[in-house]
Amino acid sequence: METKELPKVKKQLKTIQLVDGTFTPSEASDVITALIDEKINFHKIQRLQVWEGNHKCNTHGLDDRIQQLIKEKQLAKEIINEARAKGTNISINGTLSLKFVD
Repeated sequence: METKELPKVKKQLKTIQLVDGTFTPSEASDVITALIDEKINFHKIQRLQVWEGNHKCNTHGLDDRIQQLIKEKQLAKEIINEARAKGTNISINGTLSLKFVD
């Protein structure tokens, strides 16, 4: 069996097109809610893991991020409701930017 060396990744910005398209308000709601809920759950799990290690730990940073995401989710709902009221679709462009940091 021959082994191949993986190509070296340059320290440059890489992008992943996560969402790109036009959606009905209901579809947009499903996509946005799922993404934000997943991120909220990620931070809740992180907070629980930190707390399990030390019940007196400071989780204010994680708590703040969770609250920020909850507010963003509410804002998204308001935008979606406005689109629904106007009878229009919503264009969503979600790109992840990734880079190596030292």
